[in-house]
Amino acid sequence: MIKKAAFYTLGCKVNQYETEAVIDIFLDNGYQIVDFSEMADVYIVNSCTVTNEAARKTRQIARRAKRRSPDSLVAIVGCYTQAFPDEVSEIEEIDFVMGSNNKAEILDKAEEMLAGRDVDAEIKKYKELRDYEELNLKRLSNTTRANVKIEDGCNQFCSYCIIPYARGPVRSRKKEDVVAEIRKLSQQGVKEIILTGTHLGAYGSENGNSKALTELMQSLTEIESLKRVRLSSIEGTEIDQGMMDLIAEEDIFCPHLHLPLQSGSDQILDAMQRPYTVAEFKETVAELRKRIPDLALTTDVIVGFPGETEETFAQTVEVVKEIGFAKVHVFPYSAREGTPAAGMDQLNGNIVTEYSKKLRLINEALMLDYQKEFLGEKREVLIEEVRDHQTDLLTGYTDNYLKVLVDGPDELKNELVEVKLEEPFDSHHILGKIID
Repeated sequence: MIKKAAFYTLGCKVNQYETEAVIDIFLDNGYQIVDFSEMADVYIVNSCTVTNEAARKTRQIARRAKRRSPDSLVAIVGCYTQAFPDEVSEIEEIDFVMGSNNKAEILDKAEEMLAGRDVDAEIKKYKELRDYEELNLKRLSNTTRANVKIEDGCNQFCSYCIIPYARGPVRSRKKEDVVAEIRKLSQQGVKEIILTGTHLGAYGSENGNSKALTELMQSLTEIESLKRVRLSSIEGTEIDQGMMDLIAEEDIFCPHLHLPLQSGSDQILDAMQRPYTVAEFKETVAELRKRIPDLALTTDVIVGFPGETEETFAQTVEVVKEIGFAKVHVFPYSAREGTPAAGMDQLNGNIVTEYSKKLRLINEALMLDYQKEFLGEKREVLIEEVRDHQTDLLTGYTDNYLKVLVDGPDELKNELVEVKLEEPFDSHHILGKIID
């Protein structure tokens, strides 16, 4: 009888990439992949531990699977297990655990358990995670765009972040392996590749090569079938002139960068242990916009960090407005056990909520302002596989990260089409018309 496996992924694009690669391994070995809500022989939860809430949700999902199917194997793997192995091991409903590495061995562990044999649950210390684990995508759940992981780990140790303890130090994938996978994906019809990593801008840094990411990007320009490349989150301090030149001059690179600001106050940035000042961040933005006029800049901001005052929050608001981001992802600060910031004096939750609401309203206005800059222009839109549930219109993104609604046939899905941008639908969508 064909065995069934179900997967649930929490967290970032790196986790999503790794889950898809592990699913390929199960498929190669004769498993049927079913939805996590269905009956299965094996349930794998690829966990997140960025916040206490993410960890709580991981536990909840795993327990729910065991209640649904008591005779099935349930495993928690990934960041939560790596950072808090004792905590995860105490969950009675879990049959086995694995950390952030050796995900290619999940199938072997499951097979051993299904055969009635015990498995080794030892998890390496985060400092011992030294080798990049090569996982490849063979099958695609989405042919419109694909995340391609090129790096793992982080050495930055921001005071609020548990990730270095969950992912270990920086390890980079070989350039030739990245290029080979992206060439294969583009030849299979994937129109957009998103380069992703735990700390993308640190790619190659463990080998002393600060220009490794730029060199990789240069190599990608030689793939004739490649249509679009987008970078995931990257620190402004890690963007060199060569990278700017490639984004400005090579059509395959989307004019869109996600630069985490986190705070507009030097006092708070210092407490966060961030590697730049507000002035340095602004200087990077000015240079980028000078070189890439249509650039979409999106960002992350943490509000309510320990020590935040009305004055420092006002400084953040001022910087956000001055820069004029295309989109601001607002994160209310939540103390994460195991990080230095968790031991600092915490703000009242009502204040954090108030700050979050204020900044989200500002974000809505900024998104509309950004849309208005491009009304009447013609831009290529990569049509998504799904229709907008409110309008039944096709959705897609321009290269500079405008989400567009257009009327058209299903046959346009996964196609790049020229669209005239006509008017805002709301702060998150702009209405467009396909140009015949």
